Amino acid sequence: MKRDPDPSQWTDYSHHVRVATRPSVRYILIGLGVIFTIAGILGIFLPLVPTTPLLLLAATCFARASTTFYNALLNHRWLGPPIRQWRESRSMTPRAKASAILLIVATFAISIATVVPATAGKILAGLVGLSLVVYLAKLPTRSTDFRKR
Repeated sequence: MKRDPDPSQWTDYSHHVRVATRPSVRYILIGLGVIFTIAGILGIFLPLVPTTPLLLLAATCFARASTTFYNALLNHRWLGPPIRQWRESRSMTPRAKASAILLIVATFAISIATVVPATAGKILAGLVGLSLVVYLAKLPTRSTDFRKR
């Protein structure tokens, strides 16, 4: 099994970090970053929890709180590539885009058919789902695999 590189071999992303001056703010941001990272990891296994947006939130929190946590997240073998890809190119791989669109369509279809009782609610939910699909479809697609960097 391939291991993550030790910290001495990490790529340094500290130029992205702007640490907050107040220690209380840094502690709160680190706590939120840890919570978002855990939620993002859960999203790998739970279909309705979005992984990449939660990891992006974690990275944003760490970028204001700690160079060490930020570098650890961006250099992680599995969690780092989607964050780096989004930060560098604002794009998704075709597989990630197709998976996201498929999950949105399935989730909203099941919700509209079984959970939402009112017709107006069904229409609203359908419009929200359609908006998400259109947004994702318009995002640039990039085939470069950032895991190989």
